[in-house]
Amino acid sequence: MLTEKSSGKVVQIINSTFIGGGVAEILEHMVPLLNQLGVDVRWNVINGSDEFFEVTKKFHNALHGKHEKISPRDFALFSEVTERNLEEMSFYGDIVFVHDPQPVGLIAKKKEIGKKWVWRCHIDVSSPDRKVWRFLRGFIVDYDAAVFSAPNFAQQLPIRQFLITPSIDPLSDKNKELDSGTIDTVLAKYGLVSDKPMITQISRFDRLKDPLGVIEAFEMVRKSIDCQLVLAGGTATDDPESEEVLEEVRKRVEENPDIHVLLVPPESDIEINALQRAATIIIQKSLKEGFGLTISEALWKAKPVVASAVGGIPLQVKNKFTGLLCYTVEGAAYALKQLLSNPEYANWLGQNGKEHVKQNFLITGHLKDYLLMFLSLDQTSDVIYL
Repeated sequence: MLTEKSSGKVVQIINSTFIGGGVAEILEHMVPLLNQLGVDVRWNVINGSDEFFEVTKKFHNALHGKHEKISPRDFALFSEVTERNLEEMSFYGDIVFVHDPQPVGLIAKKKEIGKKWVWRCHIDVSSPDRKVWRFLRGFIVDYDAAVFSAPNFAQQLPIRQFLITPSIDPLSDKNKELDSGTIDTVLAKYGLVSDKPMITQISRFDRLKDPLGVIEAFEMVRKSIDCQLVLAGGTATDDPESEEVLEEVRKRVEENPDIHVLLVPPESDIEINALQRAATIIIQKSLKEGFGLTISEALWKAKPVVASAVGGIPLQVKNKFTGLLCYTVEGAAYALKQLLSNPEYANWLGQNGKEHVKQNFLITGHLKDYLLMFLSLDQTSDVIYL
């Protein structure tokens, strides 16, 4: 019924990249699925130079509350690239669904073409750099609605706001069941052994994911328990900082044979799936986090998780029920040792986690929420009559 009500309209999705990162990954599965359901959804990305994405990466960090030096020239460059995309892009959607800060300025087109415009924020903006937030807010208030992942992320805005959590696709290559042969092949490819406990963090190489903190926690654990650490992730076209972080991490671990740093291309979903399934524990020690899809991926595989209590992570990790939350490097090390020493407890957490994801963070529920939101744009009431 929801798809029938949504038919006849074109939903134009705009973000900054087709490849890399959680947003592109969600859209990669969501867009074809919506089309199969009869909703006309099309996906475009903006064009931007490396210099532009360096600026938007600083915006990203600043919105997460990290101190960044952002100059008037940075704001000017953001506006220049926005103007160029406004001239070059085609805007054809009845609903224009813009994701994250990079394309937020495209709202300027609304004065010319009208239509319904929605801004989707995937970032934890609960304590943003005020200068950057004020700049972006000047665009956001012209949208018809904004979408945030958690109540504590939302800001006071004079437009309607929706709370919708991200999701995973359980049938995707990254989350489907794998046979043991496939997992063993991936382990062999990266020189990993299956007879030693494996602690794994899957993340883009980003300082906010705290890979150096993960290494420090692992080294504390390794003093008393024989185990290995896998840091696996990739880079993205809209994150030029990631290559620099990757080199920092490699340099930090070059003399430790128990730590494996793997640069995995974006299209390696089966490999990521295998690494997660081979892991004894999944860790996500982020300093800031929008949602952290890798946690839902791990929980879906019934893996015990140790993760920082930041951003959208506590939505997924209910402490001592679906995983263990930590606040420091020492806390992460303590939680890792607790789970490595008590496999039965670790398994219980993992099973609870899988059920939690099944009930809350699968793509089917995410699609329903988006379809309801699209329908609500034509109504002034918060109640939608189907």
